[in-house]
Amino acid sequence: MNVSTDQELPSEDEDMEIRAVSAERLTFFGDAVVAIALTLLALELPVPEGSTNSELWHSASDHRESYLAFMISFVVIAAHWRSHHRVFRYVTASNGKLTAFTMYWLLMLVITPFATDVIGGHGAFQARFVFYAVVQFAACLLFILMVNEVRRDELYRNGTPPELFSRTIRGIGMVAVGFLVSIPVSFLTHWAYLCWIVVPVADTIAARRRKRSGQLPLAD
Repeated sequence: MNVSTDQELPSEDEDMEIRAVSAERLTFFGDAVVAIALTLLALELPVPEGSTNSELWHSASDHRESYLAFMISFVVIAAHWRSHHRVFRYVTASNGKLTAFTMYWLLMLVITPFATDVIGGHGAFQARFVFYAVVQFAACLLFILMVNEVRRDELYRNGTPPELFSRTIRGIGMVAVGFLVSIPVSFLTHWAYLCWIVVPVADTIAARRRKRSGQLPLAD
């Protein structure tokens, strides 16, 4: 029995609707996984112990590296979510590559609480540090691939700011550079953490200076 092509294949409008629903579900799923990652991050925090104020403060001081790692990871995950929200509110369709990149990106975010626990441990500083930095570098790289795929396949709505994608890629890219540079630095000093802050901040300052130097005088 012959079946008409119209019954087998969705119309162009139906295909657009399906792609839009797919993009919306992918965005909601990403938000949910980020929320879970942040929750797991808090659950991994060590609780200070002690029967006196002095003992409690001493115990908290012993876990200071874990608390610092928590704050760093929280800021990193929050930055990812902020960039994700900034880009994906304009995304109206999805494809196989974007879905795959998103899944791998979310995997890195879910691994982050474990990596945070690892880097907050004692001993073997370089091994712990490199593991954490590699996870974060991979997360940044995957996010860049996601944004680039949205731009390449034009999966965004009309009216999307033209500078959105390049600005987002540059911002996350500099964070990735900070994590990458910190790996060799960690074999020289335990202050390699500063690379995660110095590189993005220095790029932001340089970008603002370039913008000011290129600005035209404002009209009165």
